[in-house]
Amino acid sequence: MSIGHTLLGLLESGPRHGYDLKRAFDEKFGHDRPLHYGQVYSTMSRLLKNGLVVVDGIEAGGGPERKRYAITEAGITDVAQWLATPEKPEPYLQSTLYTKVVLALLTGRGAAELLDTQRAEHLRLMRELTRRKKDGDLADQLICDHALFHLEADLRWLELTAARLDRFAEEIHR
Repeated sequence: MSIGHTLLGLLESGPRHGYDLKRAFDEKFGHDRPLHYGQVYSTMSRLLKNGLVVVDGIEAGGGPERKRYAITEAGITDVAQWLATPEKPEPYLQSTLYTKVVLALLTGRGAAELLDTQRAEHLRLMRELTRRKKDGDLADQLICDHALFHLEADLRWLELTAARLDRFAEEIHR
């Protein structure tokens, strides 16, 4: 995810302080990985330097000064271009899980056990996401569906690999 573009998009509704941007980001996108304040301020500094935001005001408070940021026309154009650009599908052609299976076979360790353990972990996470989806709002349901569909694809791969494990082991050891 592009944090810069996401923060710019949040600024389109109006000027905000860094604290407000962090809170809005965490509420909409950061349930599982909230932003650190340092990320917000370093990103805003970069956006400011690149002319995508301006400081719309500075307020003095009990602590450090609070800058209020506003998006520029260049920032709006940048967000529009980012939104219009499709994301590159990730084919996962060299996944860590695949590497572990190959290494388990090469070293004589239990690849079948590795696949069983991974299957159990996927199923555990799927149960957790299903509970979250059931109790969540529409945004939670959509993000959980996205994750669940990826986990289902992984499970299909785990099953297929388990079914081909003996043949794969023969090929690896040639």
